[in-house]
Amino acid sequence: MSAAANGAKPYYYVPQPSHWPITGSLALLLMGAGAAFWFNAYAAGPWMTAAGFAILVFMLFGWFGTVIGESEARLYNRKVDLSFRWSMSWFIFSEVMFFAAFFGALFYVRNISVPDLGSLSAKLLWPDYAAQWPTNGPYEKAQFTPMGAMGIPLLNTIILLTSGVTLTIAHHALKAGHRGVLTFWLAATIVLGFTFVGFQAYEYIHAYTEMNLKLTTGVYGSTFFMLTGFHGLHVTVGATMLLVMFFRVLKGHFDAEHHFAFEATAWYWHFVDVVWLLLFVLVYWLI
Repeated sequence: MSAAANGAKPYYYVPQPSHWPITGSLALLLMGAGAAFWFNAYAAGPWMTAAGFAILVFMLFGWFGTVIGESEARLYNRKVDLSFRWSMSWFIFSEVMFFAAFFGALFYVRNISVPDLGSLSAKLLWPDYAAQWPTNGPYEKAQFTPMGAMGIPLLNTIILLTSGVTLTIAHHALKAGHRGVLTFWLAATIVLGFTFVGFQAYEYIHAYTEMNLKLTTGVYGSTFFMLTGFHGLHVTVGATMLLVMFFRVLKGHFDAEHHFAFEATAWYWHFVDVVWLLLFVLVYWLI
């Protein structure tokens, strides 16, 4: 039986020319130039950055809205679906490499740089420096308290792992056609995700005000906030993606055979879970 005879699209859908890519490029240009102006104390910097961000958000709503409309109109066949899957897979791989670079920097500092600072030659320059982790480096003399694993970090670990379970339940409910169960557990996942972000924000405030642990607190502060901060940004993006999926579910989108946007978001969320487990062990636990 031919593809046309069984209802499948026999062609690979090619979209019409779009203005969204150039709109996104303009947004990034404004954000980059605005940031450069801002860092150099030009008054226009913050306004350019804000305008670029606003245009970027507008572009995201417009472009993704176009894709959603095409998807719901069933313009995509299995080949297009496969291209989406490969694209999301490569995107997540790029995110893996992104975090691998930061974890590699942490490994290098802890296992190579800091021990080297305890060598005989380094002792001639910094005789009072204790080459042990965590450290803010031989130049920094201010005292700080490292962030331990108990308390909020452990609670956030439980929250994020639980969110992975609730999202999996929602995914199975979608495939089984149980819309009520899907809506409930997806909403629970979103609440858990934003709760994680809220607790991390509280942790940062506590670190700055009570522990003297800041981004400028030497190498420990910079690695801690770069790793946890970028992860928190990814959780925020992931929770926002889940929120979009929630509204689409309320509108009746997705079915057992046609739900890759939901599935891609689930991939991303589980990736965020795995990264957090590594963070919890390597950044919080092994201090």
